[in-house]
Amino acid sequence: MLLDGKKLLITGVLMDSSIAFHVARLAQEQGAEVVLTSFGRTFRITQSIAKRLPVTPEVVELDVSNQEHLDTLAERLREHTDHLDGVLHSIGFAPAGAFDFLNATWEDAATALQVSAFSLKSLAVAALPLMSEGGSIVGLTLDAQQAWPVYDWMGVAKAAFESTNRYLARDLGPKGIRSNLVSAGPIATTAARSIPMFEQFERWGERSPLGWDLKDAEPAAKACVALLSDWFPATTGEIVHVDGGFHAMGF
Repeated sequence: MLLDGKKLLITGVLMDSSIAFHVARLAQEQGAEVVLTSFGRTFRITQSIAKRLPVTPEVVELDVSNQEHLDTLAERLREHTDHLDGVLHSIGFAPAGAFDFLNATWEDAATALQVSAFSLKSLAVAALPLMSEGGSIVGLTLDAQQAWPVYDWMGVAKAAFESTNRYLARDLGPKGIRSNLVSAGPIATTAARSIPMFEQFERWGERSPLGWDLKDAEPAAKACVALLSDWFPATTGEIVHVDGGFHAMGF
């Protein structure tokens, strides 16, 4: 199996429609042991959704904007696993004001940048004490080469996120740890539907040579699983597009 014996930390499992949920499911089916993270009001929701996985995993508390949570993450994870082979970053948040580019405050933008971009570095550093050579960090993004309608400071945060991935690849490479992103097409998750522009993605499949199903998170999840495996041993700093080919087409 692709992930036989691997131990993974997966963030972002909130609903069974999320990409992170499908990564956890496929990872277990491919032989991995999985630990999930959640925090605050969503913690019990994640615990409930976790029961829908083939094997119910442990859930540890992690708010990536809480330095104490980050500083103690490795210690708390040791209660459930002795090491990590991979980490999935599936975290993003921006306050409503961040979706109005010209009128957004610095506080709006700063929150989006901290939670949606800086957190990739924060999570990697927090997990590093449990990771060794051959480890893999994978994050989820939406192609930041475009100025998307209404995405605004979340789009800026995604651009920072993609840059952060490259710097992580630079600094973690000598430790034998890879860092890559999957740029997924839009998936109709609860979080995605909270974004004001989401309804504009309904025609994504018309511009994608392979088509695109807004309700199918599995293609993106499979790419994440592949990058978490040993099948990309010399790939780092990369962005793998799983969007039906949308990104390659002209307008």
